[in-house]
Amino acid sequence: MALTPAGFAAEVPPDGYHWWYVDAMSDDGLHGLTLIGFVGSVFSPYYARARQRGKADPSNHCAINLALYGATGKRWAMTERGRASVHRTPEHLLVGPSRLEWRGQTLVATLDEWTFPWPSRLRGRVSLTPSLPPGPVRALDSAGQHQWRAVAPRARVEVELSSPCLNWSGEGYHDENWGSEPLEAGFSGWHWSRCHRTDGATQICFEAQPRHGDLTRFCVEFPAAADHAGMRVTARDLPASRWGIRRRFIGGQAEQSPGSIRIVEDTPFYARSMGTSAMGQVFQESLDLDRFRSAWVRQLLPFRMPRRNGI
Repeated sequence: MALTPAGFAAEVPPDGYHWWYVDAMSDDGLHGLTLIGFVGSVFSPYYARARQRGKADPSNHCAINLALYGATGKRWAMTERGRASVHRTPEHLLVGPSRLEWRGQTLVATLDEWTFPWPSRLRGRVSLTPSLPPGPVRALDSAGQHQWRAVAPRARVEVELSSPCLNWSGEGYHDENWGSEPLEAGFSGWHWSRCHRTDGATQICFEAQPRHGDLTRFCVEFPAAADHAGMRVTARDLPASRWGIRRRFIGGQAEQSPGSIRIVEDTPFYARSMGTSAMGQVFQESLDLDRFRSAWVRQLLPFRMPRRNGI
């Protein structure tokens, strides 16, 4: 693994953000998860209010988010914590009682959180071992203020939770995003998809609408295909979410279809879907940052994203 030397200790400028994202689906297709560590939590109403008062410290707005989907129902945990409850080194990100850490070639998340809005304990461990090497850094806007990198385009994931009692393994993915300004300052929205193909390759596709400049649309493949430079990027509309979020599946081939994917996260400003296609395992997200900026949405967020000033 050619990890960046800064790792979890990467510098995050005032008003900026850095997140580390993991998703996975069980081999039997019955379970899925997303796991995200945030420094400068991009969807935090508390961080947004702090920025209104002046330059805000991202280290004072951190969280580890875990969402579980599948046979045991849906569970969601995302508690924001301040700088006194956060510790970062290149190999470790500690936020309150939970942490992400690299142990050799394996990323291990040790979790002890409460779910919301209905409180229940969420405890256990998620481990990710890359099976493909990382990709290069890619700018998502012409000014280069927002960056993305696939840290582990494909990986094996082991889930061992004591609460709820849940054990499974499957294929996963890990990337990171970072920026020097709020996400909603740079974009009005985006669509993202990744497909673990049955032939062993992984495709990651973006369509992002910057607030200034042309539409960003690209698709990258791991391992890189011989004809990668000529890959055609296509977009296919999906049914809107119940909250009216426009959804699009971005693919790297004209014949690629989203197949049987279901919405697993339906919120006022983004929708997340997962499932399978003829080509393989699929995750897809659509994000409406104009909707996110609205006052009524930010008033709802504390019910899903509480803040704790102490550990």
